[in-house]
Amino acid sequence: MANEDGVKCCVRCGESKPHAAFARKRSNLDGLQHRCRDCASESDRKRQLSLGREVRPQVEVPEGHKRCLKCGEVKPWSEWHRNATASDGLSNRCKACRAIEGRAGHLKRSYGLTEAQRDEMAASQMGLCVICLKAPAVHVDHCHETGSVRGVLCFSCNAALGQFKDRPDAVRRAADYLEGNAWKPTLVAPGVYRLPS
Repeated sequence: MANEDGVKCCVRCGESKPHAAFARKRSNLDGLQHRCRDCASESDRKRQLSLGREVRPQVEVPEGHKRCLKCGEVKPWSEWHRNATASDGLSNRCKACRAIEGRAGHLKRSYGLTEAQRDEMAASQMGLCVICLKAPAVHVDHCHETGSVRGVLCFSCNAALGQFKDRPDAVRRAADYLEGNAWKPTLVAPGVYRLPS
């Protein structure tokens, strides 16, 4: 039972603990679980073990820190994204692990590639961008019409192809322009221009 002091007695261990030691449960009159978090956790661990399931080892975590389920490291709360649906209000994976999973997920969703396949493509190009041959190849280039992957480029070259909207004729005209061959239409009559061949 809860009282006005913000303390509740756990039905399993019999100890009086603050409300923060109990998980929420809206259907109960006081809005809290009957068992404290420690007792509920221990009970759930025993049940999982009796069912033959693998149980993560329990680790002491200092106040203001949390253990990442992915990397297993104990990190301060500032290293976690918020999650309003979680009991502690934080995500179950740290920001670094979520970023790694996010990059891998983006490659898979957007291009159908794993990180290993992307790294293999970059290695086959000797780790360099195939256009400028100077910068490291880190960005996957693909055809916007078919979606097929063409190679791995540096950021600048990949952005340049995007600015040219994947049009080879525009890239050729740009190369001619850089070589000093001006691509200018000639005026034949007022409002009528002839394009160079």
